[in-house]
Amino acid sequence: MKKLILSATMLLLAVAAAHAEKADANKPTTIKYDDLQIDDVKQIKTLIGNVILTRGTLLLKSPKAVMTTDAEGYDFVVLTSTPGTPATFRQKRDGAGDQWVEGEAERIEYSNKTDLVKLFSKAKIRRLEGGRLSDEVDGEFISYDSRKEQFAVKNSVTGESKPGAGRGTMVIQPVIRPAPAAPTPPATEK
Repeated sequence: MKKLILSATMLLLAVAAAHAEKADANKPTTIKYDDLQIDDVKQIKTLIGNVILTRGTLLLKSPKAVMTTDAEGYDFVVLTSTPGTPATFRQKRDGAGDQWVEGEAERIEYSNKTDLVKLFSKAKIRRLEGGRLSDEVDGEFISYDSRKEQFAVKNSVTGESKPGAGRGTMVIQPVIRPAPAAPTPPATEK
């Protein structure tokens, strides 16, 4: 249990700067799919076949997605995988440079009301800087809250840690620092 808490603490420190691009909240949502079924009474849209949802820099992909809309007009999307094709997400982070967070899992839930992404079963999240992998974490459940700049990793798909349920892995890449400049020889007088 101490190792799990230590790993989660290290992850939070390593990715504390990771948060979604704030401008995404004000962008329209575009969805591409092969087949669509809509139930206007229940406010449910079932999208099947190469589903691609884009909202600003947020990109969600999966073989199938079910979107529900609440009474306030907020959407909640559940993306599911098929064997060999995980559900995925990718989003630009605020801040200087080319910074992204991306992830994959067997099931992803996204709420545009809270900007919360939940990854269930075989979940992985990677942080990229300038196209280079900087950090990676995996576990059975990962919650990514872009507004609070927080990740939570749990060892069971229920979203809670259970003794003996499994272990996660975190890899933090070394920081590449420029080599120190070679000393210049002293000038000689003539």
